[in-house]
Amino acid sequence: MGAIGPLVQCPQCGIKFQYYTSEYRPFCSERCRLVDLGHWLSDSYRIAGRPDPKNPDLNTESDEDDGEFQDPEENDDEDEEES
Repeated sequence: MGAIGPLVQCPQCGIKFQYYTSEYRPFCSERCRLVDLGHWLSDSYRIAGRPDPKNPDLNTESDEDDGEFQDPEENDDEDEEES
């Protein structure tokens, strides 16, 4: 670690920069910060969830303890065993 902070890699462009000297951290520049924001706003980045049985058009994480959700990969294995 240097006198002005660690040298880190920008998650958007990969350039190495001094972490504490960037006002846009964890990005190296405003451009990289805005590019990343654009990915979120255009749904290029998504956080996995599961379908809401009450509203199939939405993907939510509510009602996690209802016991109905199963991993699709686990369902595939069970289907193969039943065949």
